Amino acid sequence: MNWISNVVPPKVRSLLRRETPENLWVKCPDSGELVFHKDLEANLFVVPGSGYHMRLPAKARLDNLFDDGIYEEIATPEVPLDPLKFRDVKRYTDRLKEYRQKTGAADSVRLANGCLYGMKIIVAVQDFAFLGGSLGMAAGEAIVTGMTMAAERRTPFIIFTASGGARMQEGIFSLMQMPRTTIAVQRLREAKLPYIVVLTNPTTGGVTASFAMLGDVHIAEPGAVIGFAGARVIEQTIRERLPEGFQRAEYLEAHGMIDMVVDRRDLRAALGRLCALLMQSRPAAQAA
Repeated sequence: MNWISNVVPPKVRSLLRRETPENLWVKCPDSGELVFHKDLEANLFVVPGSGYHMRLPAKARLDNLFDDGIYEEIATPEVPLDPLKFRDVKRYTDRLKEYRQKTGAADSVRLANGCLYGMKIIVAVQDFAFLGGSLGMAAGEAIVTGMTMAAERRTPFIIFTASGGARMQEGIFSLMQMPRTTIAVQRLREAKLPYIVVLTNPTTGGVTASFAMLGDVHIAEPGAVIGFAGARVIEQTIRERLPEGFQRAEYLEAHGMIDMVVDRRDLRAALGRLCALLMQSRPAAQAA
């Protein structure tokens, strides 16, 4: 006989049985270490013991980048929601509605402006939680808008990439965002303004084949997977075993594809130094 369920009165029973939040403890995928969720959040979702970089929500990334967490989100022009009237197991419009409710974002790219060590910057963040950070018309429009605004305001442009590639539900309209964003990068270059790319886990597909690899400086977070096609697809194509750690940030740094691998906890300071150097000024905090 279960003493709690059969003998103890219901009101007392509710005090004895308190529901535990599902995300109270988080298991590290690398080491298996259990970390208290609040501690993980305070450490920017970097597991203290192993240093494994878990996915950081887009809003948390913006909150921790700007001075005092103060920034203004930039609205982007509206685009057609479903140009191909696409449907798989559900309608594309229903899928968009579901992810908008889930993430609280209009699409996979968030755009914001504010200050970093007193310097005005414009930042774009790809949200992997929104359809895998896929590049569609809305995401492409957000990136182009951000770069255009940076050119007009004479500010550095920083983008945090996280994507599985192009958005299949938009077909050719999605693929067209690759040349569109490439042209926007060229405008930044002509304006002689810094374009800094921070590659997070994962950055793959059409994103890697366009704006993600066109920065003046490429920074990656530790352990991030960066590439166009998946390692398994490449192995099946070339019929050879790939090197250990292939497509990981550290491997790409060693082979000259990216400039540096920076721990997320040091990333804000590194971006401040880079912006100051490229804009030929010093961060306000350092100057003080």
